[in-house]
Amino acid sequence: MNILRRTFLKTTLATGGAILGASLLPHALFADWPKNAFDAKTPDTVIKALFDNPQMTDSDKITITTPPVAENGAIVPVEIAVDLPKVESIAILGDKNPVPLLGQFTFADPDKTIPWVKTRVKLSTTSNLIVVVKADGKFYRARREVKVTVGGCGQTS
Repeated sequence: MNILRRTFLKTTLATGGAILGASLLPHALFADWPKNAFDAKTPDTVIKALFDNPQMTDSDKITITTPPVAENGAIVPVEIAVDLPKVESIAILGDKNPVPLLGQFTFADPDKTIPWVKTRVKLSTTSNLIVVVKADGKFYRARREVKVTVGGCGQTS
């Protein structure tokens, strides 16, 4: 058996095994998809879908760092740091987006986790980023306006 044929067979078998193994994994291992929250059209309905209408407190312990003006709404860098104990989750919403829920991050071990998220989001127009934090069973919120010069969802501001 020549070396090229042997390499081809190994690669084919390894790829087939990986595909078969992934298809047999239980669905519990895959990320949870909050369909109702992504289908919601306003930040309030997103919050109700995610957290069942919580009592919220505005907090200065949530720091949202973004550029003051985003030149391209398709890639707006966002950094969120939370100075609260036992942070269970962080949700990011854009109040003027067609789909307001931009992301939700859940932490497996709130006692040992540093509540910090850095990501990029898509904003359709100048809007407020709303960050909702669940910490120790309570809900906290912070806002920051981001000006967008070129829309990320096919619009211009």
